Amino acid sequence: MSFYKYTLIVFLFVAAFNANAQQAGNVLTLQQCLDTAIKHNLQVKQSYIMAETNRISFVQAKDNLFPIVSGGVSRELTTGRTINPVTNTYINQSVTSDNYSLQSSVVLFNGLAYQNAVKQASLAYQSGQMNYQAAKDLVTVNVITNYLQVLDQEEILAQSKSQLAVAQEGSDRSEILEKEGANKAESDVYDLHGSLQASKVNLVNAQNSLNSAMLSLFQIMNIPYNRDVQLQPLNAEELQGAKDITPDEVYETALQQLAVVKAATLMRQSAEKAVKYYKGLLYPQLALGGGIGTNYSNSNSNSYSDQFQNNYGTYVQLGLNIPIFTNHIKKNNIALAKINLLNYEYVEENTKITLRQNVEQAYYNMTAAYSKYQALEDESKAYSESFRISKIRFENGVLTSVDYITSKNNIDAANLNLISARYDYFIYSKILDYYQGKLSF
Repeated sequence: MSFYKYTLIVFLFVAAFNANAQQAGNVLTLQQCLDTAIKHNLQVKQSYIMAETNRISFVQAKDNLFPIVSGGVSRELTTGRTINPVTNTYINQSVTSDNYSLQSSVVLFNGLAYQNAVKQASLAYQSGQMNYQAAKDLVTVNVITNYLQVLDQEEILAQSKSQLAVAQEGSDRSEILEKEGANKAESDVYDLHGSLQASKVNLVNAQNSLNSAMLSLFQIMNIPYNRDVQLQPLNAEELQGAKDITPDEVYETALQQLAVVKAATLMRQSAEKAVKYYKGLLYPQLALGGGIGTNYSNSNSNSYSDQFQNNYGTYVQLGLNIPIFTNHIKKNNIALAKINLLNYEYVEENTKITLRQNVEQAYYNMTAAYSKYQALEDESKAYSESFRISKIRFENGVLTSVDYITSKNNIDAANLNLISARYDYFIYSKILDYYQGKLSF
């Protein structure tokens, strides 16, 4: 008998362990949501690809400074009257000849075009890295704000359930009073029953809003929606914003910290180097070259190895290439580079203007939400006390259902508004943290 007892205990323990593990697996932390969203976001992946493309271009720009080395091997078969490649005299026979060569050249000067190309590619690569970081930052702020919206809807749902319980209690109480003939009016039962149904509708709406907010979060993470997932609550102290900071301070910090601003500035600087690169191509190009070669011919009686050793020759050359007329290609390339530079100057300026506008909007939204939250706290406390008194009076049959429902609606609306205002404040605080480069959990 004891064997079955212990078996049952072990079975229940394993079942409880699996249930707890399954429940724990259905709870997502904010960090897990951030990691998942960044991993699956296509814009982030594309930004990474662009950064890698710019990196390879940067590596190639540096490699262009090194000498070019090439080698060649050829075999030639001729018949009839031909020139002996060794003696350089005419012969009339079939000749097999081999040629070996190795040559190298390096540009000594070309108006610093290659050096400016390296700087241009380096700045473009750095800009690509910043764009990659900006893409991750944007996903981060979107995940955080949507995460907070889900928590907001969860609190609203919990509040709606509490309101439904109070409405149910009031409806039940009105039926008791009706049986005792203690209701103030014949419509009290119906009024309270209608209030109960309205609370049920509010609960359904709150659940739908929560589902919608959760769906939006999953879509940002780019993974299939799972209704069974819950979010881990956040510490309210970590969500508080710096209310004593000014929009100008946030903006100045954002100029130094925000990746999207750095990316725009770096691209403008890269475009400036591109203009210098194309201007450098207008200068004469001075190049140094050299090579070594040898050959073999079967028309020569010497052995292959002897010819290979004895027929080699070397050369060194210094060449100057002066561009005189190139169909205006270089001139037009400079003009296009200047237009491109002007475009990136506008992009940088527009980025800063948009940033200032967004910072100002987020700041005043945060301060407005905080002021509203403070006012609603006082309103909620006042309506809570009013409803407490109304409930006592209604239960004692000295208050009509209309007055009771009015009092209940007041406290219900105040509590819901308080929750929304609090999370609005949290959300705009996190947006300002994003602009200051302080998003961390």
